[in-house]
Amino acid sequence: MKKILALSLLSCLVLASPEVHAVTEAARVNDHVITQEEVNARLLEISRANPAVAPTRKLIIEELIKREVAIQEAKKLKLDQDPIVVERINNVLYLALIEKNLGAEFERMTISDSEAKSWYQKNPEIRTSHVFIALPPQATPEEEGRASKRLIEIQSEIKSGKISFAEAAQKYSEDPSAALGGDLDYRMKDRLDPAYFRAAIKLAKPGDTSAPVRTPFGVHLIRLTGKRTWVESDRTQVKRLILEERRQEKVSEFLGKLRQRAKVSISDRAL
Repeated sequence: MKKILALSLLSCLVLASPEVHAVTEAARVNDHVITQEEVNARLLEISRANPAVAPTRKLIIEELIKREVAIQEAKKLKLDQDPIVVERINNVLYLALIEKNLGAEFERMTISDSEAKSWYQKNPEIRTSHVFIALPPQATPEEEGRASKRLIEIQSEIKSGKISFAEAAQKYSEDPSAALGGDLDYRMKDRLDPAYFRAAIKLAKPGDTSAPVRTPFGVHLIRLTGKRTWVESDRTQVKRLILEERRQEKVSEFLGKLRQRAKVSISDRAL
């Protein structure tokens, strides 16, 4: 009796297995199986992105089939070994790692009005003009010295009243803003080079001019022409910038810990 029952159960399992396979498998492309779960996930993704769009399962399956035949063809051509493609894949993996480890924490981050105001007082939105001499990042100290000396000479002309700052920018500046007298309009710190921004916010009042300032782009003579108060600021933008800074700090901390666990060496010739 037990043997008959066991054979009966085995028979049921054998008969049931093709049904389970049929339910799981939505389509097959060569040796690759597209599952019902993949179809369901894609349907959910589309419905969340645009609830007004309701594609049929048939359309979704066809989309996944076309995607798979393309992937298989790309692998035949060894595109997955192409350095450019590998770099793109690595970038996706990098972002996926950050999202997996820090995404939930990023979602919980909030900035109060008092925090935003305190941050803005140290990082106000400013309007500046500049006279600019272009230099490559690898410029020699002598080249930097000559560019700085030239800007000091131009600054002397401005101070003596021979020429206005705007006229000096139009005449000497190597920047598209020269046509506007060097005016860069109002900008927050995310739209200015860090060294430029630090030098500009040290200027006490509109009309003050800096000493020559080196950035990766060249050397600048900076004039402060305006500074918006907290009342005038775009608070949504301010909070966005603070959140971005905090997220970058978390990313840097996370990657720093990974780096400590890794075996790293840097060639002197690379520096």
